[in-house]
Amino acid sequence: MTEWLKVRRGAAPLVVSFPHTGTVIPAALESRLESPWLGRKDADWWVHDLYDELARTLGATTVRTTISRTVIDVNRDPEGKSLYPGQATTDLCPLTTFDGERLYRQDLEPDTQEIAARRKRYFEPYHQALAAEIERLRSDHGCVVLYDAHSIRSRVPRLFDGVLPHLNIGTYDGASCAGTLTRAVERACDSAQFSRITNGRFRGGWTTRHYGQPSSAVHALQMELACRGYLDEPEDAVDPSNWPPNFDSARAGPLREILRKVLQACLDFARTPDASRRNDA
Repeated sequence: MTEWLKVRRGAAPLVVSFPHTGTVIPAALESRLESPWLGRKDADWWVHDLYDELARTLGATTVRTTISRTVIDVNRDPEGKSLYPGQATTDLCPLTTFDGERLYRQDLEPDTQEIAARRKRYFEPYHQALAAEIERLRSDHGCVVLYDAHSIRSRVPRLFDGVLPHLNIGTYDGASCAGTLTRAVERACDSAQFSRITNGRFRGGWTTRHYGQPSSAVHALQMELACRGYLDEPEDAVDPSNWPPNFDSARAGPLREILRKVLQACLDFARTPDASRRNDA
C-alpha cells in the first residue's frame, strides 16, 4: 500500500470512501500553482475526522486518498467526460477552483501526457483498492453499501444558486441503490435542525455511478454535506485568513449524530436477509 492511500479494513458490509479530503500536493507541482492555498481551497475539509469514529465503531471499511483533488480528482470520469453536462464543474485534473479561479500559472497547466501519468499513479490504485474492498465484503455478506463522503461550502454561486441544503443525498437519480435504502437514509436525515434533499444539485459523482450496481448487490450513494453543518463557515467570501476553519468536534456533534443514524441505516439495509436481491424503485 502506498503512503498516500489509507485503507482501514472492517468486517461490516459498509465501505466509506473519502476521495476529496486529501491536501497533499507534491512540491514540484505546488510550485506551478498560483498559490498553495488555492490548490487546497476546495478540499472536503475535515470530513474524514467527522466520520472516523463513527466508521470505526460500526466496523465499516474506510478508503481515503491524502492526495489533493488539485493533483487528480478520483471522483471524476477517468475519460474526462462531464458528470453534469451543461453545468459548471471541475475536471479530472482541475484547472480552476470551484469559484473559477486559475489554479496554474501561465503555460504551466498539465498536458495530456501528464494527466495520463497522474491517472496511473493515483487514480487507478485508489479505485483498485476501493473495488477490492467492495468485492471482499460482498463475498463475505452477499451485499455491500458504498457510502461516498463529501462536503462543500454552502454558497458557491458558480456551481449552484442560493444556499445548499445541509444534507445532499445522491443516488444517480435512483440508479445506484435500491429505493428502500434511499428512503431509510432520508428518514435518518430528518431533523428540525438540518435540511435535506435527494438528487438535487449533487446526484452522485463517478464513484457512486460506477460502483452502484443494485442488481449485483452493490448499493452506492453519495452524501454531500454543506460545511456550515459542522464548521463555523464564513458567510462572506473565503480567503486565507478565514478558510478553512479549525475542526471542532463539539461543534460537529449534532450533525455527527445524524450521520451515525445514516451509516446505521446503510448497515441495517445491507444486513437485511433479502438485501442482495433488492433493486426496488
